[in-house]
Amino acid sequence: MRTSAKKTVVDRFTWADYQKWPDEQRCEIIDGQICDMTPAPGTAHQEVSANLMYEFCGFFKGKPCKVFAAPFDVRLAEKKETHNKCSNVVQPDISIICDQKKIDEKGCAGAPDLIVEILSPSTASKDQVKKRRLYERHGVKEYWLIHPIERYAHIYALKGDNFEFIGVFDDAATLESQVFTGLAVKMADILPVLKVVKEKAAPYKARK
Repeated sequence: MRTSAKKTVVDRFTWADYQKWPDEQRCEIIDGQICDMTPAPGTAHQEVSANLMYEFCGFFKGKPCKVFAAPFDVRLAEKKETHNKCSNVVQPDISIICDQKKIDEKGCAGAPDLIVEILSPSTASKDQVKKRRLYERHGVKEYWLIHPIERYAHIYALKGDNFEFIGVFDDAATLESQVFTGLAVKMADILPVLKVVKEKAAPYKARK
């Protein structure tokens, strides 16, 4: 059993600390600070993740790139940090990694080529701000943000050292990768099916 993540006085946490924490404690480290991941993802989140994994695994079958779904640790070391002492450990919902030298038994050491985060109310701010800046800084080539409840997606692609906002896409759109030629995913194929509730009309009563 790993020891608790709680400490009395700690300025910055690292991958070395992370490995000592309980397996059931779902959290990430961004810029040395703990970011809680609880509660567990909801049904819509899991459905989108499963559908995207199906699309991605089919596209990358027979190709050198590997596709991983959370929980899967990605360590992003800052300059002058070793991977063991890195102050960023995240669990993207989906990671696509083409440089297999980055992959080890603990996850990925370095930036994936494409990351997908599926938004939920408890993580939306972190995914759209903190993680976007982190992924941009570490050279993630492409970043997809998908909101399963509001039914839209944002795509960012790395241009030089900065993310370029490619656009916002609704539930009728097709998401096309800026990095992988031919990778296209229809939003309608990955989003939960909308449930239509039919209400019975009240019987008409004529005035007397």
